[in-house]
Amino acid sequence: MTAARIGALSLLLTSACATTATRTLDYETPVDPALQARIESIDAELRAKYEMPADATDVGVLDLRRPRVAMIHPDKIEYAASVAKIGILLAYFQRHPEAAKDLDPTTRHELGLMIKASSNEMAAKYSRELGLREIQEVLNSYGCYDAAHGGGIWVGKHYGPNSERIGDPVANHSHAATVRQLLRYYLMLEQGKLVSPAASKTMKEIFASPDVPHDDHKFVHGLAGRDVQLLRKWGSWEDWLHDSAIVSGPHRHYALVALTHHPKGDEYLVELAQKVDDLMIATSR
Repeated sequence: MTAARIGALSLLLTSACATTATRTLDYETPVDPALQARIESIDAELRAKYEMPADATDVGVLDLRRPRVAMIHPDKIEYAASVAKIGILLAYFQRHPEAAKDLDPTTRHELGLMIKASSNEMAAKYSRELGLREIQEVLNSYGCYDAAHGGGIWVGKHYGPNSERIGDPVANHSHAATVRQLLRYYLMLEQGKLVSPAASKTMKEIFASPDVPHDDHKFVHGLAGRDVQLLRKWGSWEDWLHDSAIVSGPHRHYALVALTHHPKGDEYLVELAQKVDDLMIATSR
């Protein structure tokens, strides 16, 4: 990554909170009709192309430049695979608030491997240190899991062998997520509301981790060659193929979440990222 790109990313990390300071996303938040119609059309087009049934995709787009959101199956809980590792990151900073301003380089790198490279070894190291129940208590305290509204982000198993397991109350998944709660997580991260403004900023730096390369698939592959920066967490297990990201670039700044359960999920995610990015540029004014 060039020095100019690093500088631009630093500016995004420090200034994004101001663009989202007055927004909320809850169970009463209405979708934007025009954006909703376009996202549904994109989803239907791609599902037809890859012969995916309607229940195989859950999608959410949250514009961080102006208040509009579109969601397909926002509260349908899915097995999350590695996407749920974002819960471990939040719990680490909740339990270690001093790390927001004094994070040692080794821990920073290991957390970057957990988030950006999706290291199971690092995820298990930190989830075992924190404890599964303690991690979920933190997620619940932010409203990231609500059994009365379909569930949400759940971390009920270490990412390693011979692990204890606590299934989520709605679907008994060991790791779970919904579109709405992933969008809420990214919104609060942008607003500086996860633990503290300083902790949120450091968490965003960990998502960025310039020393850890992106895995070139899903959203990253779809947005290759475009002038964007991604703060991203993907997940894959069997046919559960997901991606989620904050996408920042000229004329757009948005969160995109897509959870798929289909063998063609990765191909769908590549094209979804392209089409949504085109849409967000075209409708940015």
